[in-house]
Amino acid sequence: MIGIIDYKMGNLRSVQKAFEFVGADAVILQNVKDADKCDKLVLPGVGAFGDAMKHLDEMGWTEVVKEHATKGKVLLGICLGLQLFFDGSDEGAADGEMIEGLGLLEGKVVRFDESRGMEAGGERLKVPQMGWNAISWEREDPLFAGLSQGSHVYFVHSYFAQPNEDASEVITSARADYGGPFTASVWKDNIWAMQFHPEKSQRVGLQILKNFVSI
Repeated sequence: MIGIIDYKMGNLRSVQKAFEFVGADAVILQNVKDADKCDKLVLPGVGAFGDAMKHLDEMGWTEVVKEHATKGKVLLGICLGLQLFFDGSDEGAADGEMIEGLGLLEGKVVRFDESRGMEAGGERLKVPQMGWNAISWEREDPLFAGLSQGSHVYFVHSYFAQPNEDASEVITSARADYGGPFTASVWKDNIWAMQFHPEKSQRVGLQILKNFVSI
């Protein structure tokens, strides 16, 4: 069974309906004790990073998510959920500092620089990025099985993750371009996450969720 974590940060029903559409048994979890019944957990979310971490802490989800990952059980982050998996975020933090995240993945979350697109002679970026964008990948990820390079998915975000990675360990599984390349999805061991919204990405998004169910 797939458990969708309810920590009061997003429209969980749309995620649940997308899973149900591909034939999955997905439930919205409002009690941390119910997480043990699930072999897979999904952490979706929209909103501010700091508020999200506060809600996770106060509702008891922080340790549950970490324990789930440590046990090697499958975990999926969507949009803000991806960002929360990292060490921390610049969003709402004082200069030179960051708000602490779950620390399941090494790296930090930063804001798009509106001037990013001007470096290549383009226009200032509109932040947040809202709409469809193409993703591409250089390593195989089971979530993208049956999809073509350049498939389009739906994004709504002002911040994106910068993983700590090098040639010996790459966790980015797909990239997109918005004034320059950025990490669109990650995969490390039993942890998957995507910055875009599969539940809003029509056929492509449903295929990704179907692939996740099959893992």
